[in-house]
Amino acid sequence: MSKSIVIVAQVLISCMMAFLMTFIFTAVPMALAPGWVGEWLRRFIVAWPVALALSLVVGPVAFRLAPPVVRVATRLGRGSEGWS
Repeated sequence: MSKSIVIVAQVLISCMMAFLMTFIFTAVPMALAPGWVGEWLRRFIVAWPVALALSLVVGPVAFRLAPPVVRVATRLGRGSEGWS
């Protein structure tokens, strides 16, 4: 997988996660009261850059950890189908 694909994927994943998480954590406590959309968008604008920065830091760590985790899971006989 090329580095540019990984970075673009991290941008998209961080955007989607920030979008959905801020939606949930704004809509639920505010019970969709008037003004919740503006508050949600304010939170999203702050959350996305933070999520992207964290993704760029922890993403490479996760990619290094994934193969050993899959190997152990496969050895234990849990989920060998669909792991490859």
